[in-house]
Amino acid sequence: MRIALGVEYDGSRFCGWQIQPRARTVQACIEEALSRVADQPLRVHCAGRTDTGVHALGQVVHIETDAGRETRSWVFGANSNLPPDVCVLWAREVRADFHARFSAIARRYRYLILNRPTRPGLWASKITWERRPLDAERMSEAALCLRGEHDFSAFRALECQAKTPVRMVHRIEVQRSGPIVAIEIEANGFLHHMVRNIAGVLLAIGRGDAASGWAREVLAGRDRSLGGVTAPPEGLYLMAVCYPETDGISPPVPMMLPF
Repeated sequence: MRIALGVEYDGSRFCGWQIQPRARTVQACIEEALSRVADQPLRVHCAGRTDTGVHALGQVVHIETDAGRETRSWVFGANSNLPPDVCVLWAREVRADFHARFSAIARRYRYLILNRPTRPGLWASKITWERRPLDAERMSEAALCLRGEHDFSAFRALECQAKTPVRMVHRIEVQRSGPIVAIEIEANGFLHHMVRNIAGVLLAIGRGDAASGWAREVLAGRDRSLGGVTAPPEGLYLMAVCYPETDGISPPVPMMLPF
C-alpha cells in the first residue's frame, strides 16, 4: 500500500532534502526512521526538494510498503526515531498511483525578512536580515507582473534541470507586520531557486537599488545573469502542498511562525 505523510523540519542543520554522501539530509533521516517502523528498507519521495538551510511546515512525502501499520504507528513510531528538528505530523493511506510530487497541483512558499537595523539573535537561522529600510508596498506592486503563466528562465538557477521554465503563479503577495516583511507565493510548480531569486529582485526594489519596473524587465529578459542576487535560504519556508480534493489531503492550517 501507499502511505502519504506530512512533515515539518528546521532546515538549519541539514544539507537540503536529497540524500548526499557524507551529508546530513532530511530524506536520509526520514527514510531511516520510517524503515525502522516498517522493519524493512523504505524509499521516501517528497513533494518539493528543499535546499540547504530551507525549512518546511507543510512538506508531503509518500512511501510504498507491505508493512501493515496503523496511521498512528507511522506518525508516532517515526517521531520516536527522528531527531528533534524533524517531525511527522500526519499519515494516511492513499491511492496506489498517488505521488507526493507529481500528483501535486500547487505549492506555497513564504519568504521572511527581518527589516531592522540590528541583526536577529534568537532566530538567526530562520529569517533573512535586511538592515536597510524596505518599501513593502513598492515590492508588492513590483511583484504583480509575476502573476500568471510566464517563462521564468530569469529566475531559475543555472543548474536547474526542469524540462520547461514555464510556470503558473497563482498568487504572490508582499506584506509587512512590524519589522517583518513576508513574501508569499503560490504556483503550480517552482524552478530551482525560483523563490529565492524572486525575493532577491524584490529586495533590491524594496531597498531602492532598482526601479519598480525592474521585475518586469528581468522576467521579459529570460536571462538569469541579469536577475540579480539569489536571496539567502534562511528565510524560506515550504508552507503547503495542494492536491486534488479526491486525494483527501488538505493543506495544513497556517501556523503562526515564531516572529
